[in-house]
Amino acid sequence: MDDRSRPAPLRLELPHDTAAVPLARALVRTALAEHDAGPDEDTAELLTAELVANAVEHTAGSGPIELVVELLEVGCHVEVHDAQPVRPGELICPDPEDEPDPWLEHGRGLLLIRALSEDCGHRPTDRGKAVWFRLPGIPAQRRQMA
Repeated sequence: MDDRSRPAPLRLELPHDTAAVPLARALVRTALAEHDAGPDEDTAELLTAELVANAVEHTAGSGPIELVVELLEVGCHVEVHDAQPVRPGELICPDPEDEPDPWLEHGRGLLLIRALSEDCGHRPTDRGKAVWFRLPGIPAQRRQMA
């Protein structure tokens, strides 16, 4: 898939509530279903759900959250845009002294994103920020064996 045949990124405005999470998972699964050089769909869904859940839980206001899914030649790039300009917690450089408490139910989303993605980060936008991850593709022959 060269740049000319690569589809435009898919964009979806999501409600600023928990209903956004299953909608985001469904969009990512649908977008990746026919992508021959796509990433592991389960991992893409999990990481997307984490980003959307964080945006819902940690941003103020009721404005929509935007999900952007870009199919790359090999893999995908997923962004979640929200209106909160404050950067997310320890997405890039975690403090090794601050390991998650094993008894707490929260606090592992960004750890999962760092551990399972090829790359991740955040950037400011005109309306707030975008938090993103990139997943590598799985070769077609390996996908068929799964």
